[in-house]
Amino acid sequence: QVQLVESGGGLVQAGDSLRLSCAASGRTASSHRMGWFRQAPGKEREFVSAIEWSGFTTYYADSVKGRFTISRDNAKNTVYLQMNSLKPEDTAVYYCAATLRGVRSRDSYDYWGQGTQVTVSS
Repeated sequence: QVQLVESGGGLVQAGDSLRLSCAASGRTASSHRMGWFRQAPGKEREFVSAIEWSGFTTYYADSVKGRFTISRDNAKNTVYLQMNSLKPEDTAVYYCAATLRGVRSRDSYDYWGQGTQVTVSS
């Protein structure tokens, strides 16, 4: 079992930055690939970014590439999502998730956090 707890969400203005954190616990947490997804009201949950257990390979949705950066600290069992140049369309609940399988499909993820709200005002 892997437990995930997100933090760092909030209300910001367009152009601002936020850093989300996801604290993982469980015996095998550090061996999982970790991903961030988001879900806006009335929309499906979508892939944002993911990182391999080593931290050397990362993946991004086109909509956030160049603005968001994912990283992980396996010593702290924590994954981060640095979000810069935020836009109103980034407004959503952001979820951290863990998988031993593919990284871009939400169906591949076995463990999910409770989510943290990010609101970007124009």
